Amino acid sequence: MVKAVVAGAAGGIGQPLSLLLKLSPYVSELALYDVVNSPGVAADLSHISSRAKVTGYLPAEDGLKLAFTGADVIVIPAGIPRKPGMTRDDLFNINAGIVRDLVTGIAQYAPTAFVLVISNPVNSTVPIAVEVLKKHGVFNPAKVFGVTTLDIVRSETFTAQITGQADPSSYRIPVIGGHSGDTIVPLLSLAQPKVDGLTDDVRDGLIKRIQFGGDEVVQAKEGKGSATLSMAYAGFRFVESILKAASGQSGLVENTYVYLSGIPGGEEVKSATGGLDYFSTPVELGPQGATKVHNLISKASDYELGLLKVAYSGLAANIKKGVDFIVAPAPAK
Repeated sequence: MVKAVVAGAAGGIGQPLSLLLKLSPYVSELALYDVVNSPGVAADLSHISSRAKVTGYLPAEDGLKLAFTGADVIVIPAGIPRKPGMTRDDLFNINAGIVRDLVTGIAQYAPTAFVLVISNPVNSTVPIAVEVLKKHGVFNPAKVFGVTTLDIVRSETFTAQITGQADPSSYRIPVIGGHSGDTIVPLLSLAQPKVDGLTDDVRDGLIKRIQFGGDEVVQAKEGKGSATLSMAYAGFRFVESILKAASGQSGLVENTYVYLSGIPGGEEVKSATGGLDYFSTPVELGPQGATKVHNLISKASDYELGLLKVAYSGLAANIKKGVDFIVAPAPAK
């Protein structure tokens, strides 16, 4: 019996993610939480003939408590997209506050749940989640994950488009670093099957496209939306790996953004990055969460090491911004 929660279930990512989770054989109870429309989404999904019982909750009448209590895994896609006239700082402050409040609820009502953060900017929102859980004395580094699977999905898809590989999912391409722009570093040199014969220009273009693939969707939607369906698919892919591991399946490794200290192998990666507390890298999963962090930095090509240097700088600033939001919040104006 597994209870999964989607926090932000009525949004552009939350609805298709909830649909996919309703279809999962690993989910017996699906709780949908949002500030609007979640009961309607739940009613709609409840007509699907799969095993999961679906319930929708709003903030009123202890909705957050009821949704989170007893949860095994809580996925957080909640947040808003950037709107006209809104600065990046405005967007950060709104989404950071949403994540802070939701994770406070997790600390109170589901302190042992797996916490999967999709809300952007992941490089900063995961540190926010960790600091909130630390404040409440319930932080477990093995159970908090930033979902970076969309970078993996894009690397598979875009590489296959160049090489002519019929099935993009047959590729295994590690993408390490963070989850925005040039903090995203695809390690094409370690791709399986091997990616050979790319000119420098093609390689550079492919990496740029993986790093900034989200911009393609925003432009195609004429500024009226962002990547929601592909993110929901990627989020589900990661959630299902967590659920499989929790059910006892072995050999599961997924790229994810984690707090390195406290997970075996984490200190080695932290040292290799110059002291970063968070990093996205392949992580082995077990019934209790993250069991081992894999260090691929020493295997990267010289070209990729150059990309990583840029990523480290951006990540350090992003991490500090998230930590400071909780530890040293800006004074009210």
